[in-house]
Formats: sequence, structure tokens, C-alpha cells
Amino acid sequence: MSVARHITITLDKRGVSCVARLLDAEAPRTANAVWDALPVSGPAYHAKYARNEIYALVPPFAANEPGPENPTITPIPGDVCYFQFQPWQIGNTAYGYDAESEAHSGGQVIDLAIFYGRNNLLINGDQGWVPGNVFATIEQGLTEMAAAAQDMWLRGVEGETLSYRHHEP
Repeated sequence: MSVARHITITLDKRGVSCVARLLDAEAPRTANAVWDALPVSGPAYHAKYARNEIYALVPPFAANEPGPENPTITPIPGDVCYFQFQPWQIGNTAYGYDAESEAHSGGQVIDLAIFYGRNNLLINGDQGWVPGNVFATIEQGLTEMAAAAQDMWLRGVEGETLSYRHHEP
């Protein structure tokens, strides 16, 4: 039996972290791609369509794109998801990304997201269903992260970053 791998996810400006266990059995390709790339950090956003989601857009980091694995369109609280987008999928100005954001880099973009509440539905008016790979589950700090995410929704995301790193107990 192998030892579970954990990552720490932090909203840097707010100083709030949670710990998630990688789902090595359910999403081995995605879990390995993320683990091997850590640490990863990017500007934090609060979802506009999916509901209770915060995420960072980062440049591609996997040697081989993991492809669909353990996908969902209805993530539950504590799910940590991986999405791969082409520029045409998120470059629309209606999404609210500024010109310097990773969304307007002209290349593929990776979205690393956490879901902190219920009743999420991954559908986009421009594209339809947007399944994400569930590669980890938050085991510690979800309540605190949910409060910080709600604060982002109410007070804004400006200057906030979302960082993923190996967990050091």
C-alpha cells in the first residue's frame, strides 16, 4: 500500500491554506502531472459561471497532457480540478480577464480550481459542458478556504494569488 500524497493550496494575500489528498487511484495521470510541476502559482479568480469555485490560470506544465480522467460537471465541496483550455475557449472579454492574464497568452492554458460549496454546474454559455478532472480532495481547511473564497467574491480578487505546493506536515 502506497502512502497518500498531499498538497497545500494557499490564497497568498489572505493567508489561508487547505490541504488536499491526491486521488492517485482515480486520476493517476493528472495527479502525477500536477505533483511533478509543483510549486505552481497564478493570479486567483472567483468563478463567474460555475458558482462556488476559485482558480488560477497557469501555463501548461505537463510533459503529456493527461486528457479526460475522473471527469465531472458537478463538482462537490472539496474537489480540486484540472482543466485544459485553448485560447479561443477563454479569450472572450466577457469572462473578465485583463489583457495581461494567462487567458490572453495566445496558447493553451491550465486552470487549477477548488470547489468550496454545493450546487456547482460546469456549463458555459459559449461552449456548453466543461468537464474537469477531479485529481484531489480537500481534507483539511475547507471551511476556512470557503470563507476566504466568499470574501474574494464579495470584495474582489485583485492582487490575490492561488498557490499549489507539496504539503510539508
